[in-house]
Amino acid sequence: MVHFFSGVVSFFSTWSNWTGSNGILHRLAQHVEISAISVAVAMAVALPLALWLGHTGRGGFAAISVANIGRALPSFAVLVVGAAWLGIGQKPALLALVLLSIPPIVTNTYTGIAQVDADQKDAARGMGMTGWQVLRQVEIPSAIPLIFAGIRTATVQCVATATLAAYVGYGTLGQFINEGLANSLNGHVELFCGALLVVVLALVAEVGLAGVQRAFTPKGLRLHGRAAPPFGEDASLVPVVQ
Repeated sequence: MVHFFSGVVSFFSTWSNWTGSNGILHRLAQHVEISAISVAVAMAVALPLALWLGHTGRGGFAAISVANIGRALPSFAVLVVGAAWLGIGQKPALLALVLLSIPPIVTNTYTGIAQVDADQKDAARGMGMTGWQVLRQVEIPSAIPLIFAGIRTATVQCVATATLAAYVGYGTLGQFINEGLANSLNGHVELFCGALLVVVLALVAEVGLAGVQRAFTPKGLRLHGRAAPPFGEDASLVPVVQ
């Protein structure tokens, strides 16, 4: 055990492991890049759809059902199909990560909007607000905690799953895990270091997004303790009040 942790310290303290195209910094940049792009694309697809469905109350059950089916798709299987269709590299990894990121964003956003108190919406309409104004000024601010919970869940899942991109030839920190699995002579030190880097990155993403969520959450909701739902809150299990 002492020898193992000595190898871990040696791995992180060796400068050559941090530099170059196979170094930690380059692979970390690849990991962050593909995760950020995937979540951004998923948000661009999922947020407008879920906001509209939640606002109108139409097709919500179908949307959440489809989103939950998407959660059941094996990421590795999507990677393999994507690689056969799009070739080796970033594209199949992006496809898999986007499909993985959409369900929690759709589910949480729809549920957050649909559960906004009906009296608040009626009062806003009574003041002469249009449907767009009700959505922008009443529903979205009230639903921000749950919307951000979906984005946080999608981001952390994306960071964790991006390790699989290494199997289709797109680096990321998963490459250290692959190489560590193949090299048992050093007691899988590289595998452990790669997994540790992914865990740290996921924690940084979760804490960072929690801070962003708090900054965007209206003060009234923060005072009532709704600023930061726990990581992984599953809105699909929350009853939707129409």
